[in-house]
Amino acid sequence: MSQDPLHNGPFADLLNNDPDPTETREWVESVQAVIQRDGPQRAHQLLEGMVEVTRRAGAHLPFNPTTEYINTIPAHLEAKSPGDAAMEWRIRSILRWNALAMVVRANRKPGELGGHIASFASSATLYDVGFNHFWRAPSEEHPGDLLYIQGHSSPGIYARSFLEGRITEDQLDHFRMEVDGRGISSYPHPWLMPEYWQTATVSMGLGPISAIYQARFWKYLEGRGLMPKTDRKVWCFLGDGETDEPESLGAISVAGREGLDNLVFVVNCNLQRLDGPVRGNGKIIQELEGQFRGAGWNVVKLVWGSYWDPLLARDTTGKLRQLMMETLDGEYQNCKAFGGKYTRENFFGKYPETAALVANMSDEDVWRLNRGGHDPHKVYAAYDLASKTKGKPSVILAKTVKGYGMGAAGEALNPTHNTKKLDDDAVRLFRDRFNIPVSDKELENGAVPFYHPGKDSPEVEYMLERRRALGGFLPQRRPKSTQTFEAPKLEVFDRLLKTTGEREISTTMAFVQALNIILRDKQVGPRCVPIVADEARTFGMEGMFRQLGIYAPRGQQYKPVDRDQLMYYREDAAGQVLEEGITEAGAFSSWLAAATSYSVSDLPMLPFYIYYSMFGFQRIGDSAWQAADMRARGFLLGATAGRTTLNGEGLQHEDGHSLVFSSVIPNCRSYDPTFAYEVAVVLQYGMQRMMAEQRDEYFYLTLMNENYAHPDMPEGAAEGIIRGMYLLKDAGKPKKGELRVQLLGSGTILREAIAAAELLDKDFGVTADIWSCPSFTELARDGADVERHNRLHPEGEPRKAYVTGLLEGRQGPAIAATDYIRMYANQIREYVPMRYSVLGTDGFGRSDTRANLRRHFEVDRFHIAHAAIAALAAEGKMTGKDVARAIKQYRLDQHKPNPLTV
Repeated sequence: MSQDPLHNGPFADLLNNDPDPTETREWVESVQAVIQRDGPQRAHQLLEGMVEVTRRAGAHLPFNPTTEYINTIPAHLEAKSPGDAAMEWRIRSILRWNALAMVVRANRKPGELGGHIASFASSATLYDVGFNHFWRAPSEEHPGDLLYIQGHSSPGIYARSFLEGRITEDQLDHFRMEVDGRGISSYPHPWLMPEYWQTATVSMGLGPISAIYQARFWKYLEGRGLMPKTDRKVWCFLGDGETDEPESLGAISVAGREGLDNLVFVVNCNLQRLDGPVRGNGKIIQELEGQFRGAGWNVVKLVWGSYWDPLLARDTTGKLRQLMMETLDGEYQNCKAFGGKYTRENFFGKYPETAALVANMSDEDVWRLNRGGHDPHKVYAAYDLASKTKGKPSVILAKTVKGYGMGAAGEALNPTHNTKKLDDDAVRLFRDRFNIPVSDKELENGAVPFYHPGKDSPEVEYMLERRRALGGFLPQRRPKSTQTFEAPKLEVFDRLLKTTGEREISTTMAFVQALNIILRDKQVGPRCVPIVADEARTFGMEGMFRQLGIYAPRGQQYKPVDRDQLMYYREDAAGQVLEEGITEAGAFSSWLAAATSYSVSDLPMLPFYIYYSMFGFQRIGDSAWQAADMRARGFLLGATAGRTTLNGEGLQHEDGHSLVFSSVIPNCRSYDPTFAYEVAVVLQYGMQRMMAEQRDEYFYLTLMNENYAHPDMPEGAAEGIIRGMYLLKDAGKPKKGELRVQLLGSGTILREAIAAAELLDKDFGVTADIWSCPSFTELARDGADVERHNRLHPEGEPRKAYVTGLLEGRQGPAIAATDYIRMYANQIREYVPMRYSVLGTDGFGRSDTRANLRRHFEVDRFHIAHAAIAALAAEGKMTGKDVARAIKQYRLDQHKPNPLTV
């Protein structure tokens, strides 16, 4: 029995409580024979068949989503790297040194610039193998891969570009010192380095979800015939701690369901997040394996380096594998932090069998047992398998050491993420560990010099040769597309520029009509990407289902329940509409992929993402900022907008602040149109800016669901619509003694201002000029720009803010009312040349009729008229009795609680 491989080998656990060990032995030997003769795939096929037979017989076979805590690829099946291992190690060592030097130098200067050493230290090999052998740059031969590089690893990417001659030593020395134009950005920021960084990733979780929808968008472009099918891939790097962000794993089922074999995740499993272990009491690699396998991904576990292979080969009892499974991540960190002696005693020493495996090894040898993510041979094999996998996305779970090479200064220690400063001894130890030819004299007085082996050195020549073979340098970004498209002329939207007569429509309906016009344009139409998050019917867009089709990679494999209807739910592999389901984050990520296609694929696209406005910037504000950083171009449509316009839905649906949120994004142009012609003007202008002029900005339009008649577009109003304000109704030249006010409004509340003007004239003899203000944000930005110019050019001719120029010389106070919080219209207060009163919808929303909601928030016609009388009284042109009469006549509740507080 002592020689029985079942009793003494790795399969011994099969005999626990086994009623017939002889039969079990025969089954195991049969499977081993199949593996030897036909390979593991045939054995897998047979076992799957037996499992299915057993299940059909009624047996409960629980699914185990994880495998042993060893590498997915056995050593004998690993693809061999064609690279020069010794040369690549020297290059990698230099990159490690320069990345460290960059951060240490920055933090030995005054100013506390910050930076991170440990993240790249753990992932250097993961990046090095990719840059040397897998990641292709855009070229005539290949469209290029796309990299989502982990933000905290940026110093290592800069270090590579330094050796390649793309970044100067002066730029390295000004890491995180960008204001004067000499430095390089802290993290991947395309806005700050528009020809270098491809994607913005440092807000954790946004890189992974963006990468998924980017890969999916490439499939969409291929399905529509806009881009040829290629083997290009999206490579996304993330940390194991980052997977706790909901966005990191929230969309992995999309990638699995749609078979995105053009997507590779590389999870740097250094077992530590910012403050400590990711799963000190668990095993993050096992946890992630189960999640990704369950979502249909090809999971490649890269746990152990080559030094472990002989030990695993000698593990005939299976005790080492058992020990690997039993040991928790917190203890694995101790092994790396406390060295070989600790590892021998506390890890291998747990069982006699495992202690015997390392009995002839020194403590130094035990300490050198490497993790898979630091072994370039293992990394190459994992990348090779992921690159060749068909029909499903791949994730590589690479086990590494955070702060690798930092020794006692930070290797595998809890504070290592925030380590920015190293003392002189730690710097020298790092130099010695990686054989950097920098002398002690060069390190005197706290100096940490960069090291460059020379542009003609073998190391640099090797790097350049590898990048030539892969099409050029990465990362690199295309700031402008080679393709431009003329936007449809404004006249094309003629029916929206004219009155609707007695027919009442909403601005949402106006947008849908405009979109249909755009879709028919021969140039821009095919580039349109309509995107909805499961609300197309709400917005009256269901007609596009039949007309354009809903993108589905495998087409429609069922007969839809509404097939006999005109506007049935039609899915198509070449569908144009992206119907994303209930996921604003996913829908926005699709929008971002389309909005950056001009750069990523040299294929300008024009995405229109329409959604409940309350669930836009409030819910995915960080992604909206990411889009700004990535120079996105497209339209966001916040439908059912306004705090009083969406009646009946209640507090969590009623938006009174999206226009304030959008105003803080510098290159987001936001508008709150009232009439169909305003919608058409903004859409046409946006297309001209983004598609024809290639401006790096995107547009946000609010859309309402309230139906009303729309007038003709006033002559010459287009410029004012774009700049944010135009005169809708001029009350004429004031007569002597006439009381006059200026009423400003946007969205549906502009109509309340129009009605208030009638009340003022009828009840108090006060006339009003009425101004439509589609964008208080644009007015405010113009005013701030003018104010700054005048402050910096004291001897020049002063400029005048646009809103100042419009209102200057007009009589009476100005009253602004919108369906948004007062902060929105208050943006222009300092540029209004008269008394300025603002009404808004501050407070919580609630369900009721529009009239009641506007009364509650005090933005209806009666409150606007009252505010005008109060402003005139404050100027001494009317009296308190007039204000009191207005309160009584309009039945305003003086004792009603402030809506801001209830």
